[in-house]
Amino acid sequence: MRSIRLRLIMILMGSTGLVWLLAVGWIYLSTQAEVERVLDARLMEAARMVNSLLSDHRIEVGLEEGAARHVVGEFEQTHRPYERQLSCQIWSLEGSLVGRSENAPQTRLTEIGTGFSETAVDGERWRVFTVENQSLGVRVMVGDSLRIRETLVSDVIKGLVVPALLILPFLAGVILVSVGRGLSPLNDMADTLSKRAANDLRPLQADNLPKEIAPAVNALNGLFKRVEDVRDRERSFTAFAAHELKTPLAGVKTQAQIALASEDPALHANALQQITMGVDRTSRLVKQLLDLTALETNDSEPILQTVSVRALMRSVMAELPLARGETRLNVEADGEDAHEVHVEPHFLSLALRNLIENALNHAPETSGVVCRVEEVADSVRFLVEDRGPGIPEAELSQVVEKFVRGRNRSASGSGLGLAIAQAAMVRMGGTLTLENREEGGLRAILTVRKAETMA
Repeated sequence: MRSIRLRLIMILMGSTGLVWLLAVGWIYLSTQAEVERVLDARLMEAARMVNSLLSDHRIEVGLEEGAARHVVGEFEQTHRPYERQLSCQIWSLEGSLVGRSENAPQTRLTEIGTGFSETAVDGERWRVFTVENQSLGVRVMVGDSLRIRETLVSDVIKGLVVPALLILPFLAGVILVSVGRGLSPLNDMADTLSKRAANDLRPLQADNLPKEIAPAVNALNGLFKRVEDVRDRERSFTAFAAHELKTPLAGVKTQAQIALASEDPALHANALQQITMGVDRTSRLVKQLLDLTALETNDSEPILQTVSVRALMRSVMAELPLARGETRLNVEADGEDAHEVHVEPHFLSLALRNLIENALNHAPETSGVVCRVEEVADSVRFLVEDRGPGIPEAELSQVVEKFVRGRNRSASGSGLGLAIAQAAMVRMGGTLTLENREEGGLRAILTVRKAETMA
């Protein structure tokens, strides 16, 4: 299980430790460079000072062999750290030691004639500056132990690292508390949600929230709103469906009672015919309810395929009632064999079948329904036309809603056919257009993309 709290703590602790390490490294390098620069300047100054004292004859040295003695008191060791670093030697140009400080080694500090050099004498490394005095015939060598330099730098670093290590536990505690307080709005929101009832879809309080949490709260409120809308639609759908099913079922029951009670053969036959019609209507309503539910509850992306119009129309014709599909429906297509569309076949068939059934229900018995296919630019249009009463212009935008039947309703309609067609076209990216024909009746147009335009 992943924890945001743990992740934040680890990131903050890691980044803080990394910053400390980088700072220590930078201070180490800069301190080392600065110490070397300062101490090198001191070496140079000390060597020149001794050379000046020799030139002014304030220090007397014997140039004879074996005359070396303690001549420079300023380089004696004191009791304070780092103050005994310098050792001084005075060598003749012929190579004999003629003077040295008390703690200077007997061995020559460097073989370099002048300037800076680094050497090892008796197992100890030295940084040496040499000044050559030609007039006196001597070389002045002043050396600094590199071990003491390194000790100085390491003590500086210890002075930084030790307090840092002592502060780290306190810093960790501060980070823990800070992260906990920073995440408290999330805990408060989780606590609020856990105490809510399942049907409580009120929006969460969105005022005075941290800007990092506000998007999550707004998204949750949006989700609550969508769920509330879906629930309202389901309530309406259930109420309308119950009402629409109640009507034909009540009719079937009434006709059945008439058939059972009647001894008149004509009345008995008419009652049975009405029962058959009621069952057909109920069956069609149930099928439409199932189709609409499948369209609205399936959130997966439609699988678009390239299909021919002829194959699609044959599939739709096969699903229509034979009595209507063969006698009153006329299918026309301009170059039908050449038409190919990129659609979800089931959705387009569903939309076409419901439009044709709707047209057959509203068209007069003496007139037929025409289904035409035509190509327009990069689209293919399916036109379903009837000679019925049409739809008032004010109601054209409303009849695609569920259970909206309009004023010119059919006795066998349920107000779902156009809603199913609209939902199917929305799912696969097509459009449904309704318009009244000048010569009377309604024209429904389904527009989808041609297959070659999708490449």
